[in-house]
Amino acid sequence: MRNRLLPLLSLPVLMLPAVAMAEVPSVAVDIPPVHSLVSRVMGELGSPELVIQLGASPHGYSMRPSEAKALSDADVVFFVSDDLTPWLAKARASLAADADTLELMEVPGTLHLRYREGATFEAHHHDDEVSFEHDEVHGDHEEHHDGDHEEHGDHDEHHDGGYEAHAEHDEHHDGHDEHHEHAHAGMNPHGWLDPMNARLWLAAIAESLAAQDPEHAATYRRNAQTGQRELDAMTESLSARLAQVQGTRYIVFHDAYQYFEHRFDAPASGAISLGDASTPSPARVKEIQARVARDNIQCVFREPQYNPALIESVFEGTGVKTSIVFEPLGVGLPLGETLYPQLIERLGQGILRCADA
Repeated sequence: MRNRLLPLLSLPVLMLPAVAMAEVPSVAVDIPPVHSLVSRVMGELGSPELVIQLGASPHGYSMRPSEAKALSDADVVFFVSDDLTPWLAKARASLAADADTLELMEVPGTLHLRYREGATFEAHHHDDEVSFEHDEVHGDHEEHHDGDHEEHGDHDEHHDGGYEAHAEHDEHHDGHDEHHEHAHAGMNPHGWLDPMNARLWLAAIAESLAAQDPEHAATYRRNAQTGQRELDAMTESLSARLAQVQGTRYIVFHDAYQYFEHRFDAPASGAISLGDASTPSPARVKEIQARVARDNIQCVFREPQYNPALIESVFEGTGVKTSIVFEPLGVGLPLGETLYPQLIERLGQGILRCADA
């Protein structure tokens, strides 16, 4: 009798650890840099699921079944902004209606910049381009963030599109591009490229996860604080290096890097394409070519996911360096918590290489 009872008596004891162990939330994120920040906060407790695969454009994307399932299974969804991924709003509403969501560009204190107008936007003083409403900001870096943005600009359409230059664009198409450029006069949603925005987001991510998983709240907060210190050290180091090459003249592929430029005082001289990387009009291309010739532009940065033939066709024979990769999502970097700091460092290295051109 005793031998028969032992397994039954020991069963609750064996089950106690499983019952006591809190379940880590299922997390879905939009883009690889956000995946990196969330991974930093979750640490060894778990890993988020990526909805938009590395190398794909966030401006237009068709989810795979596995990605749709990750969204539907999520307890928490972290994403940059509906301005960056307007298609994702509908998917969240249908697949993740019961999940907690955090739009990172809406985290209080996040710096917002407006899209710049024209292909050869002029450099402005930092404060001239900041748009926000005053709000209380907490943390050690209050001097960097004066408040939250008042209103988002309207973004009627986002296009993934091909990236070939077509000489046969007619007047009607040029008019469409002018209207399209006007539609991108609102908030620039590429805010993750300012490490001080990312610093705020680490804390906000930790608090969202702590609310879902109170047992591990201290771990989430501790990991976020460690990540913040790492970003502080990286930003200080990169700022010192880029200060030595101020005035480097370069053109970016699309207007995605304003937050990086703003943080490190390294303004671009123009962008070939719009902020959503849609096809540039012939008039825009001509404006860029004139700027290159007039201002002795040193480099035009390429993005590997877009057609390199456009870069070569536009700048062939100009002597401008076109081999440097400059992209905002971490293409080619290993997915995980190291991707974000490596991405910011790689952007800095691109400008440093351009300065030596």
